[in-house]
Order: sequence, then structure tokens, then C-alpha cells
Amino acid sequence: MKGISKITQLLAQLKPLYKKHDKSLLFHGWHHIVFVRKKALKFASLIDADKLIVEAAALTHDLNHIIKSGSNPEIGMTLRKEFLSKAGFANEEINKIEHVIMEADIRIRNEKITPEGMALSDADTLFKCLPIMPIFFTSKYIAENKADIYKLARKIISEQEPLIKKGIYFYTDYAKKKYSDWAKCNLQLWKNVIDALEDDEIKEVMKSI
Repeated sequence: MKGISKITQLLAQLKPLYKKHDKSLLFHGWHHIVFVRKKALKFASLIDADKLIVEAAALTHDLNHIIKSGSNPEIGMTLRKEFLSKAGFANEEINKIEHVIMEADIRIRNEKITPEGMALSDADTLFKCLPIMPIFFTSKYIAENKADIYKLARKIISEQEPLIKKGIYFYTDYAKKKYSDWAKCNLQLWKNVIDALEDDEIKEVMKSI
């Protein structure tokens, strides 16, 4: 019951905060947090990870975007600690949650990762390679981060291609089996975007719109 109580208190703090930022967090908004939370818990149950730590990490992993759009997870460390402490998490738990969030960061994650990090990483990464991503969410990401589509494509390829090559785009067997094709198709799509954007005639079209 203690775990449920902490999560309930955390939700009571975070949901209104995210709703307040609905218009600015077009990509990393509450819809993303809810998705990552549910998927992370599902993955956690399959690999016997600590569900309380995973759920708390999923709910707080993107608080840095509330502070500054396009920022890295470490920017949100102080804010995460504030919300987690208010929800009743002990310092030891907060340190574990922080470790999970940092080790699941797509920029730096590697083969050495805890089960909790695997669950969070697979859920967050899955959102990035959803087949509906190019249709519904890419424009929202660009608007939220005031990004350039060419730079976004380069960022996605540089972050995701090495993980696919190493076999750690996903960690859990379930996610690997079910979603690896999505990840590979997503990567190829962004490579095609780069090819297209480097075509002279397409460059002319892009200048006119």
C-alpha cells in the first residue's frame, strides 16, 4: 500500500503540472508520460524489475522539458527530487530512480543497465519509433523544440543507429520480438529523409513552403 500511496501522491502533483504546460509540451506532454508509464510497467512485470521504482521513474523522467525544452535529463534532477520527496519517497529510493532515468537516457545508454532501466528505456524508446510517429508527432516535436527537420533526422540517426547495431535498441525479449521491425523501419525512414533533403530539386521545394 505504501507504494500505491506514493504513486498516487506523485500523480496528484504531476498531472496538473503537465496539463498547465499542454500548449508548450506538444511532444513530451502528459500523453507521452502516460504511455511510457503503462508500457514501462508492462515490461517491468516481464523481467521482474522493481515496479515502484520503474513507475516513479516513468512519471518523472521528462521533467527537464518543463524547465527547458530540448534539454537533457540531468536538468530535471532537482525538480524530480522535490516532487518525489513530497510524494514520500526516501532518499535511497530517489537515488535509485535518478540512476534509472540517467542510465535509460538514449544518448548514453549501453549494455550495462539495470532491469528497471531496461523497462523505462524500452517504453520511452518505443514511443520514439511508433509507426504513427512521422504522421502525428514529428511536427509536434519540431514545434516544441523549434527544431530543424534536417537536424532532427541527423539526431535520430546518430542516437538510434548505434543502438540497433549493438542489439540494444530494446532490452527486453518481448520488446525486441514485437517492436524491432518498427525501430528498423523508423531508422530507414529518417535516412530517406536525409537523402531527400540533400536532393537539389527537393531543396527548392522546401524553400517554397
